Amino acid sequence: MKLNYLKFGTTAFMWLFGTALVSAQQLTDQSGISLNDLSSFKAPGKSWSLANGVTASLKTDNELTAVKGEGILVNYPGKKNQGADLFTNALHGNMILELDYLMAKGSNSGIYLQGNYEIQLLDSWGNTKPLSSDNGGIYERWDDLRPEGQKGFNGYAPRQNASKAPGLWQHLKIAFQAPKFDATGNKIANARMLTVELNGVLIHDNVELLGPTRGAGKEKAMGPLRLQGDHGAVAFKNIKISKLPADQLNGGQKGKDSADPIYIDAPTNTMIRSFVDFAPNQRSVHAISVGSPKQVHYSYDLDNGLLLHAWHGEFVDATPMWHDRGNGTSKARGAVTTFTNKLTPAVAQLSSPQAAWPLDSTGTGFRTKGYVMDNEERPEFKYNIYGAQVTDAIKALDSGKGLSRTLTIDKPVSGLYVLLANASAIEELVQGLYLVDGKAFYLELDETVSKPIIRDVDGKKEMIILLGNKLKYSISF
Repeated sequence: MKLNYLKFGTTAFMWLFGTALVSAQQLTDQSGISLNDLSSFKAPGKSWSLANGVTASLKTDNELTAVKGEGILVNYPGKKNQGADLFTNALHGNMILELDYLMAKGSNSGIYLQGNYEIQLLDSWGNTKPLSSDNGGIYERWDDLRPEGQKGFNGYAPRQNASKAPGLWQHLKIAFQAPKFDATGNKIANARMLTVELNGVLIHDNVELLGPTRGAGKEKAMGPLRLQGDHGAVAFKNIKISKLPADQLNGGQKGKDSADPIYIDAPTNTMIRSFVDFAPNQRSVHAISVGSPKQVHYSYDLDNGLLLHAWHGEFVDATPMWHDRGNGTSKARGAVTTFTNKLTPAVAQLSSPQAAWPLDSTGTGFRTKGYVMDNEERPEFKYNIYGAQVTDAIKALDSGKGLSRTLTIDKPVSGLYVLLANASAIEELVQGLYLVDGKAFYLELDETVSKPIIRDVDGKKEMIILLGNKLKYSISF
């Protein structure tokens, strides 16, 4: 069994050999919970297994396909394998928990701090009005003695829906403060979710937990980490535990902002021009961000016709752009999915399908022509390149689950390709549907378009496709 520790002393040695004398502090001293086997967990049920790869169906509820191996913890309850909750052998008090999880379509699960306080995991993709029972919510308490409709109480909805699609990895980070008890066992301070961040978005801030979640046990100073296993299919990886810094107790010392934030919402189709940082050390200085009331938004580089990134949730934070002297940038307020790691032309003429993609638009005759608005006040971008005019229409899907993109050209240009993706990995799931960049987003080509070319470039994958007269595809994330 392989375990990684920040400290490896006598108590860690005792746990390694399976003794029951495991202290609560050990769990918070770990750098991670090993998923090379299931020995970190107490009596795992048959629905729990390990894998080195997992994918979800976008058409069938509660369906995961796992590849045998290790490194990923999978729960797949069913008629043959009745699901059961999974508990760590070790206990914890205050701690910071980080992990990645992947939901099956329509699936329901949860993470219980100390076995008692649940952060809900749910396929809430596309929901614009999340409840406490949605993904990232603090699930409600329960009292059967209350009147109908009031039995559930003290649940907390996430501030916004930062959820991703089923089959995509999502990142959760929780700073948790355990309840406190006096020498006689009386509770003298409630537990708190100090911060909960879903896919990089703060969804809870210093929430006091007045009691345990429905279905939980008696509150204690120490308890196990508990993963719900009796509801739906779910996978976990990269489970990391660390100590809670003392200056975070009771929600204090989070840093002092020098200004009140300047937020821009998108109750209707909304646009803002600014600089946009879209990848490490990458900035577009001629960008536009487009917001939709469907709560799916994107940023676009006007100098290259390039879709930079998109996000679900709230629209834009313009504080760094407008406060004081400002630096010209605006920031997405939701869960961001990045589509490129560098500024390159979105469309290029290649001498062959294996020719290198150009680094800039030199020699292409590129010239931006701005945009026109459609009948729903959504922009369609236009630019000249290689003597032709391209129209690039990027729009929120009616479902609010992603974007559709349609590129058209007013006259044919020989060997004109579109760069669809530049990523660490590109996998075709079914004909025309691709899983991109280590389960970061889905790309689906219209059935009328030609077959794309996936090629190896500098240790990564590029997917390109001939433009012809028209290209239509969608991106889900």
